[in-house]
Amino acid sequence: MKLFINEKVKKGTISPEIYGQFSEHLGRGIYGGLYVGENSDIPNENGMRTDVVEALKEIKVPVLRWPGGCFADEYHWMDGIGPKETRKKMVNTHWGGVTEDNSFGTHEFFELVRQLGCKTYINGNVGSGTVQEMSEWVEYMTFGGLSPMSELRKNNGHEEPWTIDYFGVGNENWGCGGNMRPQYYADLYRRFQTYIRIYNPEHPIKKICGGANVDDYDWTKKVLDTCFDHAIPEAHGFMDGLSLHYYVHPEGWEIKGSSTDFDRDVWYKTMSKALYMDELVTKHGKVMDTYDPEKKIGMIVDEWGGWYTAEPGTNPGFLYQQNTVRDALIAGITLNIFNQHCDRVKMACIAQMINVLQAMILTDGDQMVKTPTYHVFHQYRYHQGAELLDTQITDDSLIGPDEWRVPEVTESVSVDKDGVTTITLANLSADDAQDIEISFAEKKDLNVSEATVVTGDIHAHNTFEAPSEVIEEKFDAYQKTADGLKVTLPPASVTLLRI
Repeated sequence: MKLFINEKVKKGTISPEIYGQFSEHLGRGIYGGLYVGENSDIPNENGMRTDVVEALKEIKVPVLRWPGGCFADEYHWMDGIGPKETRKKMVNTHWGGVTEDNSFGTHEFFELVRQLGCKTYINGNVGSGTVQEMSEWVEYMTFGGLSPMSELRKNNGHEEPWTIDYFGVGNENWGCGGNMRPQYYADLYRRFQTYIRIYNPEHPIKKICGGANVDDYDWTKKVLDTCFDHAIPEAHGFMDGLSLHYYVHPEGWEIKGSSTDFDRDVWYKTMSKALYMDELVTKHGKVMDTYDPEKKIGMIVDEWGGWYTAEPGTNPGFLYQQNTVRDALIAGITLNIFNQHCDRVKMACIAQMINVLQAMILTDGDQMVKTPTYHVFHQYRYHQGAELLDTQITDDSLIGPDEWRVPEVTESVSVDKDGVTTITLANLSADDAQDIEISFAEKKDLNVSEATVVTGDIHAHNTFEAPSEVIEEKFDAYQKTADGLKVTLPPASVTLLRI
């Protein structure tokens, strides 16, 4: 197998936000995972877990989406401000029917992103909220002058306005966000986004329209058709992004399957379903091209990842699952796809950051463990803001059972401002190593400055008792050749090479 890299052809900038994260009021994603409160015995800064924040900073989290998810369309922001002891409690009807005490609200979110040093992505309430409520929330967060909402913010302890980088107008409004038809939602989008006022022209808020569920291309077409109908001179500023949600359910939506107990056939079924993201991005992108040929509207894949049956003995509404080498491959495959489509995909948020679905980190009390997915994100951090290079893999055979045939290897390659090339390779074979020869159009004498791999038995995962079963390890199975490099990729692996 050969990987040819044409370093003379740069295909676009890989947006750092492709490596975004998502944290919803769901299970232990926020409470106990990110936020323990100022009085906790667990080390924290202003209530945020120090160990978790420091670990997340190492993967260079570029943007964080909050407060949902389905929770966003039942969240009323005024319940989450002011003294914690007087904040209104509510029932989290979507996720476990537990009581939400709103101790993590707007101020806490902005404190978290301050500590992480990342951009903000707020999801507003369209399903059960009002235009006034959404507009006043934006005013509360971003207006620096004299107004009822800015004075309320100041009275609650924050003198200066914050910055909103992205604002999502509703979430999954085809489903949990209101069971709407595309034309109806699109009309609501037009109305609601009008009142997301830009109080700081030097830092305009990018507005995200609610896009499709998986392969619902009709939703994409009808939403854009309605949004572009009548008196919209151009999309930019009116709509900066259109979302897409897709989860890998190895055994289907109803059953989903175990996160750790699966056979080889299910492994390849999972790989095939992860690769399906490429078709979704391509086909939704073609619909978007009809209305936005200049690609001013970004595709925002703000929910993606593996979704399995919740771990036995846990609240099924908390969506807590283990994370194996299989998840490392889902991450590597998907991030390679996003990189390859960086002309259209401008942001993505894996679901979710802590203790929920395909998480970066799992916690239990004061214990914390990094997942295989975390280590892949750590490898891929070098792609953020780099230029995608033209690549081609030849002699790549299909492997796996007939129904779920997949390529042996997927890749993405980028070069940063310092001229360092980052190569990421996912070996989809559960059992076989793959030899791959890497060559460039012009470069011949290749020096590897860093090389790591995330690999192991396909069922391997990290636990609180054994937190280092799957980690990012030094990789040395390569050698120089006259034309470049010869590399041996371990089975079921994600490999990083820095040239």
